Amino acid sequence: VEKTNGGFAWGGSLGLAPAYDKLIRVERMLNFDPEPQLLASILAKKISVGSKYILIDIPCGNGAKVSREEAEKLSKKFIKIGNRFDLKIRVVLTKGDEPIGNGIGPVLEMMDVLKVLNRDDPPKDLEEKSIYIASEILEMMRKAKKGQGKEIAREVLNSGRALKKFNEIIDAQGRKNIELKTAKFSFDVKADRTGKVKKIDNKGINLIAKVLGCPNNIGAGIYLYKHIGDSVKKREKILTLYSESKRKLNEGVRYYRENDVIRI
Repeated sequence: VEKTNGGFAWGGSLGLAPAYDKLIRVERMLNFDPEPQLLASILAKKISVGSKYILIDIPCGNGAKVSREEAEKLSKKFIKIGNRFDLKIRVVLTKGDEPIGNGIGPVLEMMDVLKVLNRDDPPKDLEEKSIYIASEILEMMRKAKKGQGKEIAREVLNSGRALKKFNEIIDAQGRKNIELKTAKFSFDVKADRTGKVKKIDNKGINLIAKVLGCPNNIGAGIYLYKHIGDSVKKREKILTLYSESKRKLNEGVRYYRENDVIRI
């Protein structure tokens, strides 16, 4: 961080909140996420590294972890606790009624991120959300005037400066030249009719991803070809499931077929 003014941390890899890192492993297996621990874990990690400005994104809506009303209450709690630690906190509520981007799973999500950074036919919803989040941080820190954050964020992305900084941070943290490969087994789910995508059940998608082996098997997951409102033709691919285990792949396919995960 001292060398590059940036860093990446995910999933307890730096031991920023060691007590919670142990708890979260239990919660993940139980599919359990109590609100008090959610508040504590998120802020504990930020406080432990000396953050002064914090932006928290709460996706909300149908299929998200929380409704709009619950997200607004959660937002007030984050700000209240943050004030006790003299933190400058901004909470944004974003649309969470479907996955952002096309990939669900570590490798598939990183492929999406690289498409955005490389300007290589990126998922537009992921790109726009990234620009929005960046603009909020720029304006909060007064690096951009109110209303001009998006313009600056977009210029940084389009100019290649975002990709350059991304690579600089990875080199400083110790680049591992790991090939981004999807899991060994895959299955294409095709539309059974022509129409428009009316609904994507986030919770159902999340559960299938876990059944397939996410996030422990980094190549496992789901690739979405369609989003809500998109037109689809009969027999057209709507998603692909990936798993390192044939048994887990079959379980994922079975869950998809037995539940109303994507409605056309």
